[in-house]
Amino acid sequence: MNEEILINFSPMETRVAVIENGMLQEVHIERNDHRGIVGNIYLGKVVRVLPGMQAAFIEIGLERAGFIHVADIEPKNGQPDSDDVAQLVREGQTLLVQVLKDPISTKGARLTTQISIPSRYLVYLPDSNHVGISQRIEDETEKQRLKDCLEHYLAHPNGLLKETSEFTNEGVIVRTVAEGVNEQSLQQDVDFLRRLWRQVSQKIATGKAPQIIYQDLPLALRALRDIAHPQIEKIRIDSKETYQKAIEFVNQLVPDMAAKLEHYPGERPIFDLYNVEDEIQKALGCKVPLKSGGYIIIDQTEAMTTVDVNTGAYVGHRNLEETIFKTNLEAATAIGRQLRLRNLGGIVILDFIDMHDPEHQRQVARTLERALAKDHVKTKVLAVSELGLIQMTRKRTRESLEQLLCEPCSSCEGTGTNKTPETICYELFREILRAHRAYDTNTYLVLASQAVIDQLLDEEAHRLAELEQFIGKSISLRLEPMYGSEQYDVVLR
Repeated sequence: MNEEILINFSPMETRVAVIENGMLQEVHIERNDHRGIVGNIYLGKVVRVLPGMQAAFIEIGLERAGFIHVADIEPKNGQPDSDDVAQLVREGQTLLVQVLKDPISTKGARLTTQISIPSRYLVYLPDSNHVGISQRIEDETEKQRLKDCLEHYLAHPNGLLKETSEFTNEGVIVRTVAEGVNEQSLQQDVDFLRRLWRQVSQKIATGKAPQIIYQDLPLALRALRDIAHPQIEKIRIDSKETYQKAIEFVNQLVPDMAAKLEHYPGERPIFDLYNVEDEIQKALGCKVPLKSGGYIIIDQTEAMTTVDVNTGAYVGHRNLEETIFKTNLEAATAIGRQLRLRNLGGIVILDFIDMHDPEHQRQVARTLERALAKDHVKTKVLAVSELGLIQMTRKRTRESLEQLLCEPCSSCEGTGTNKTPETICYELFREILRAHRAYDTNTYLVLASQAVIDQLLDEEAHRLAELEQFIGKSISLRLEPMYGSEQYDVVLR
C-alpha cells in the first residue's frame, strides 16, 4: 500500500493531507491565527458550579468558559471518589485542566483534570502509576514485552528508586505505533516526557489563573507525531522553513523517520499535484457517487450524522438482492473514507439498503469495520438494528471539515431549504391584512426579490387584485435586487 503525507504551509494556514494509493483519505487544516486547543493545559479558575448538571464552568482565558463534567474531575489531595461535583470543586478555586474537545459552535471547550502529554510512542500520565497498552496492539506477547519494559524503567527513574526521585507518581499509555519498537527508543521517549513535564511543573508553580501552561504542537509537527507511522513511504513538505523544523523534530523524537522527509520545491502547488483541492470541494457536498452508479447521501446535523445508501443508476447483473449487496459493500468502504476525510464525529446512523440475507448483513458490517480500522480516531460500531440501521460513534475532538470551512447559509439560515415564492406571496398578503386592520393608510408598497415580484405579477396576479378590492386600497410593487429570496417589506404610504 502506497501511503504518503503532504504538508502544505502558507502564512495563513497549514494543511496536512494523507494520501493512500493516490486517493485522499484525511485532511487536517489549522488556521495560523486560530489554532485548535485540544491537548493544551491551562491553569483555570472555577467560575460556576452546577450541581444539577454535575458539572462546572472553568475560565481558561478564552472567549467562552470551558465545561467540565464530574466524571472528568480526578480527586486531589486525599479527596474521596465522588459523583457530586460540589464535593470536588468550588467557585473561585484554581484548577489545572486540559482540553479534551475544541469549542464547537456555541459550546465551550470540554475539559478534564486527568492530564496527559503525548509523544511519539507514549502518552505520559503525571498523576497515575498505570501502564496501559493500546487496544489496537493485538499480539499478547508484544503487549507483555512493552508492559514489562516500561514498568521496570518507570520504577527506577534515572537509576534511582521511585520513592526517592521527583517522579514518584507517573504512568504511561503505550501508543499503537510503539508495536515492535526497541527498549532504548521507549526509554528515550520516557526521558523526553519527563523533561517536558518538569518544565510544565515549573510553570504551574509560578502561574496565575487563567493562564495557558502547555500548548500542543503546531499541526505540521503534530502530524509527524500522531499520523505518521512506519508504513508511510514519503512525507512531502512544500515549505523550506517547515521542512527544517520537521528535520529537527524527528531527529529528536524519531530519527528513523528523517529519511522519509522530503522538501517539495515545485512551482505547481503540492495539493494540486495530488488532486487534493478537488477532493476537498467534493467532501463539502452531501452526495458521494459510487463507481457502480449508486451513491450515498451524508447529512450532518447538530445532533448526529446520517448516511443514506442508494442504488441509483446501478441495476446489477443477476438479481435485486445481489445488486443491493454489492452496492452496500461499496458504500461501506466509501463511508469509512468519508468519515475520516470529513472528520465527522459523534453519533453516526448508517442506513444501508435493506438486506434479507443475514450473511450479507454480516459481510457489509465486516467491510465497514475493516474500513474503519485505518482510522486513528476511536470508533465503535454496533450490530445491525431491527430497522436495518447500523449505529456507530466516532470520537469528536475538533470541528468537522464542513464546520471549519463553511458557515450557515445567510438565506436559508442553515435549514437547507428556502420558502417558495408562492409561500412568500401569501405571507405578504397576511402582512398587508394585518396592517390594514391596525393602521389607516392610503396605499401599500411591497418591496421584494425578483422571484416574488414575478410570482405576484403572474400566478398570483388575480389574488393580488382580489386583496386590493377587499381592503379598498391599491398595492404597488417594487423590485429590490439586493433582497434575498425570503426577504420583503410592506411600506405604508
